Amino acid sequence: MPLIAPSLLSANFLNLQSDCAMLNESDADWYHLDVMDGRFVPNISFGSMIVEYFRKATSKVCDVHLMIEEPEKYAEQFKNAGADHLSVHIEACRHLHRNIQQIKSLGMKAGVAINPHTPVSELSDVLGDIDLVCMMSVNPGFGGQKFIEHTLTKIKQLRTLINERNLNVFIEIDGGVTLENASSIVAAGADVLVAGNTVFKSANPKDTISKLKNI
Repeated sequence: MPLIAPSLLSANFLNLQSDCAMLNESDADWYHLDVMDGRFVPNISFGSMIVEYFRKATSKVCDVHLMIEEPEKYAEQFKNAGADHLSVHIEACRHLHRNIQQIKSLGMKAGVAINPHTPVSELSDVLGDIDLVCMMSVNPGFGGQKFIEHTLTKIKQLRTLINERNLNVFIEIDGGVTLENASSIVAAGADVLVAGNTVFKSANPKDTISKLKNI
């Protein structure tokens, strides 16, 4: 049974209180919070102040995904805002091991995110130091994109690497997750499903979350 992490980027920002209440009553496990800086990705979303409001609205895990340059400058801000997990992009970190050490030293779980073009083999040297891999199954920066099918191959490759080394690392899939493809994503080896439009644009978001949870 996968963990479900609805992406608040797809929520109604004029009605966040009610969307958070819905998530809190649902089978969702995590809040997935996408932070974009307009530099690493061609879009700007929200920063640590908004994360702090989400933290106050829930007791669920706040899973923060930094799609930003120089994440080391902001890690402490996000810890103070209430992040439980902090994922940084391998493509944005010149000193990735140092970034991971910093996140862990602040008391958060450390994640590494990888873009669709990045092979999973690049994670090999840090896999034993992290808690999760946020695998992008669309190009980062915008919601509502179509799932890239090659991601299924990458999930299987990463699952093999993790199992061979007997590691406890979550595989989180972010982008284009739907009720139609969720079962194949989980079958490939994913642990966590991030879902934005699939949840928040559905007629019954709570029911959609339950269906994803029971894939």
